[in-house]
Amino acid sequence: MTTVGILGGGQLGRMLALAGYPLGLRFRFLEPAADAPAGHMAEHTRAGYDDPATLDAFAAGLDLISYEFENVPVAAARQLAARVPVYPPPQALEAAQDRVAEKSFFQSLGIATPPFAAVGTPAELDAALVRIGLPAVLKTRRLGYDGKGQFVLRAREDAAAAWATLGGSPLILEGFVRFARELSIVAARGRDGAIACYPLAENYHRDGILRLSLAPAPGGTPALQAAAERIATQALEALDYVGVLAIELFQVEEPASAAPALLVNEMAPRVHNSGHWTIEGAETSQFEQHLRAVLGLPLGSAAARGHAAMVNLIGAWPDPAAVLAVPGAHLHLYGKAPRAGRKLGHITVRADSPAALEAPLQAILALVAASEQG
Repeated sequence: MTTVGILGGGQLGRMLALAGYPLGLRFRFLEPAADAPAGHMAEHTRAGYDDPATLDAFAAGLDLISYEFENVPVAAARQLAARVPVYPPPQALEAAQDRVAEKSFFQSLGIATPPFAAVGTPAELDAALVRIGLPAVLKTRRLGYDGKGQFVLRAREDAAAAWATLGGSPLILEGFVRFARELSIVAARGRDGAIACYPLAENYHRDGILRLSLAPAPGGTPALQAAAERIATQALEALDYVGVLAIELFQVEEPASAAPALLVNEMAPRVHNSGHWTIEGAETSQFEQHLRAVLGLPLGSAAARGHAAMVNLIGAWPDPAAVLAVPGAHLHLYGKAPRAGRKLGHITVRADSPAALEAPLQAILALVAASEQG
């Protein structure tokens, strides 16, 4: 029986295991937290990622290794790759972990991103503001997620406060994009180079955290989908990627033609929150697709099964009975203790048409809003 090692033990790892058990797979997770959601599902090695002896012991008996979050140290991934196949490749981790490297990678492929500049001192911040203009967003180059490690500057006077908040770490200043909407594309590449792309999802964030995804993205066109697939394909091939890759995009309107254009915001070299709708809403879930890819199995169809919405549960969750009473609703809880701002689960709603999706989605949104208000 094939045993897959996963670096990280959060909900993404948990859902990878749930998708892998029907395929006859076994799992082992490396995760420092004692209460890791994936620890409920499989063998859990509780340790960090920086001890060579621990990494060697973890790799023993594994057939391959993947990861469920992108902040695994690249050195650890490379050490493990010397013993066991590691997918996605360590160079994908390296490109995704630093926002300057990430945007430089896309620009090297001729793919548009927001304007940006590396910032290491207050003087460099001042110079970047002159070049990029306001408003702008100052971010840490590494480790920020769900709105953490960011500061929006709307006036030059904000620079001092931004530096006081984030200074001391390598930073990036990005131009503020006046986007029409936020989209993401989830795609997979197999060991044989085959690529499968899911329909675009439209995403809604609050306080920097994803709250709602709709897929396929409403109002999407074949041209828009094709543009996103070109971006994904270029990135997958340039990185010699194996596994699922998610790319977050801004859709903007070109002033001259009013035609939609896409800017890359960032990528995640792993299964992604905005792809959770695929569990019930696609022919093959992103989690099964990732496992198919890294194992060298044929990729599954990425076609949507009707229309789906994914609602994140942040800090609390509604009564499960009330959720499951809504037609087309599917509840996923991650085994986490409630805490403000914490992703505790998600709900997927699926229907055959956008019109049929509307009523159950509104019912779920009302239940979630009530649970967040206590």
